[in-house]
Amino acid sequence: MRQRPAPYFGPVIALMATLGASAALAQAAHGPGTHNHATPAPATPAAGTPEPARVLHPWQAAPPRLSAEAYFTNLKDGDRIETPYVLKFGLSGGWGLAPIAQPGQGKSGHHHLLVNRDLPLNFKEALPFNDQYIHFGKGQMETVLTLEPGEYSLRMLLADQKHLPHFVFSKPTKITVTRKNGTDPATLQKKGVAIDMAQGNSVRPPFLVRFHASLLNVAQVSQKIPETSHFKLTVAPAGGGAPAVMDFRDGQTEVWLAPPAGAYNLRLELIDNLDGAKPVVEPATARIEVR
Repeated sequence: MRQRPAPYFGPVIALMATLGASAALAQAAHGPGTHNHATPAPATPAAGTPEPARVLHPWQAAPPRLSAEAYFTNLKDGDRIETPYVLKFGLSGGWGLAPIAQPGQGKSGHHHLLVNRDLPLNFKEALPFNDQYIHFGKGQMETVLTLEPGEYSLRMLLADQKHLPHFVFSKPTKITVTRKNGTDPATLQKKGVAIDMAQGNSVRPPFLVRFHASLLNVAQVSQKIPETSHFKLTVAPAGGGAPAVMDFRDGQTEVWLAPPAGAYNLRLELIDNLDGAKPVVEPATARIEVR
């Protein structure tokens, strides 16, 4: 029988050899297990990009009231004070501070102090700039009153980046300035943070913990504004155990808590919004007993 000629694979073998040599050279150049592909750097979110939705810690409780309020933390109706006087602001209902340098996200705004003024009739008009509408567009939480002796009506009002009011405000607070003393207003403020246990240090849950910053500006992390910060609270069981760490990246300045009964150490930090690992001042601490 006539035998068939053996198939000729010369060019194919040569091509495979060439490809194999090329692969070997590539592996030698880049090392085993590597690929000559540039890995794109993760994109940095632009200012104003909303923060990812966060899950509340189990020890966080819902505010007892659904409504939100901008309010005074150290002044009440009927008070008689001397000036200069450091006036401190609070903000409830899960709302956060957002300076005007960048748009805020969600429930946010900046404080305004109204002196002898009622709420505006039209909330679709921007608030004016004068001695009776005092703006705190950098995210401040306090001011120094230098009012002359007399009777005054004060109230807080929150507004957005364009100074359009939110329906977040306080009731009018009527006070009497009995005397204007010779204290230098610049000596009354000191840069730092403080914990305000509104219901004392022996509490039943849920209870309110207020945060305060003096001569420092609070903002949302997503705004990426230089020289602004946000609060971070650590609640550690005094007898040991895992602490609860709560990062208030949306500019909130208070929280309601409901941990199990026991003693706890609280640590409040103000974290730089451009460097998430950098506290900007010494932390404030407190010890509480939950009954």
